[in-house]
Amino acid sequence: MDKKTIALLGISVLILVGILYFVGIDKVIEALKMANLHLIALAIGVQIFTYFLYTLRWKVLNNVAGIDVGFKKLLPMVLVGLAVNNITPSGRGGGEPVRAYLLYRENEEYTFDETFAAVVADRALDTFPFVVLAAVTIASMALFFDFDTGLLIVMVLSVIVILALLFALIYMCINLDFGKRVEGWIIGLVRRFYKKDTESLENTIHDSIVGFQHTMRVLMSDKKGLAYGLILSFLIWIFEILRVYIVFLAFGAKVNPIVVGEVFIVACLVGMIPLLPGGLGSIDILMIALYSAAGVPRSISATATFIERLISFWMATLIGMAILPYYGSSVLDKISFSGSPEEIDEVNKIESNE
Repeated sequence: MDKKTIALLGISVLILVGILYFVGIDKVIEALKMANLHLIALAIGVQIFTYFLYTLRWKVLNNVAGIDVGFKKLLPMVLVGLAVNNITPSGRGGGEPVRAYLLYRENEEYTFDETFAAVVADRALDTFPFVVLAAVTIASMALFFDFDTGLLIVMVLSVIVILALLFALIYMCINLDFGKRVEGWIIGLVRRFYKKDTESLENTIHDSIVGFQHTMRVLMSDKKGLAYGLILSFLIWIFEILRVYIVFLAFGAKVNPIVVGEVFIVACLVGMIPLLPGGLGSIDILMIALYSAAGVPRSISATATFIERLISFWMATLIGMAILPYYGSSVLDKISFSGSPEEIDEVNKIESNE
């Protein structure tokens, strides 16, 4: 983690501490004393099971793409990816290049373009059910709740942007001419900002886009694999919402599971705005405010949100960061999520010789 990331995490933690202080530390402690530890343990178990579902979906897509890497090797990569997503203010996308790189380094028989395409397809499958749930949530809140118009507009625009990016990605893989236009646009930017000889870099961009398109077309042609992955994606989101609901049950809160799901989806939308790592602070404030508006006492809302974030955010972050040194965190710093395949190859050779 660089100094900027550490500073942002520090700000996020201070915001969370400020929230707890505002609610009342004594009230939070009283709420913790009455918590059902068995239900909290169950929520932790649900979260761990979700990690396995994430890994299973990725393995299904890897198999379709012809990438044969075992479940046991993929699971720690998923956890590292989740951790990097959490510590980078990148709209929950910072860990995807890391996953692709780790998968590529696991077996150099596959190119980085192939592994990155499989990761992007995995993220796209995760995005589709989220967009469906977000659309239903926004419509429900607009019709049945006295919801802030400004926030409603931001959420609608967020969903539109996510959909536009998703469709552009799919269309680029279906329509080769569109892919060429994207390639030309990227090369134009390179020529504008990169003053040195760009021929080698332009060839790299061309090969990367062609390889990416090929792997994505292979993935999209397997209807059975995509259907299986889509089912797993909906299951993952259901278990994510179930975890939050169980945490509130642990504190004796009587809250409708539909309301829990709606608040969770809204919080995820806000968390995708790349301001603070993992949406820390902004997500917490929003969840507490919405649950309190739904009739849950503020002390219970704050405490349940605090525990839920410990399980969903901090547990994945700490586990992933503990695993990261096994792969060599210094190498991940060197590729900085943006290196070309040739640069990644070079870094990989350096790491192998150390």
